[in-house]
Amino acid sequence: MRGWLAIVAGLAVGVGVAWWLGREAPHETERKQQRARQAADAQARDARPALYRWRDDAGVLQITEKPPKGRTFERIERDAPAAITVDGGSRE
Repeated sequence: MRGWLAIVAGLAVGVGVAWWLGREAPHETERKQQRARQAADAQARDARPALYRWRDDAGVLQITEKPPKGRTFERIERDAPAAITVDGGSRE
């Protein structure tokens, strides 16, 4: 009977030590949450429609939907088109 008690106690201590060593420090959790927020913000920004303003070799201003390769450009945010609204009024 004492053998089982020793096994159970050893498992409990092992689980406690594993939990203690495996937990994250509070500052690590905050840093992970901040990185996740930044990634979500960047992903949301990239999902919004945008135009790109840049100048070609002749100095002519170009505005395109895709950014140019190898050139500096300015990202211009566009508002997404309004969603379809349904009016529940009666037809006359």
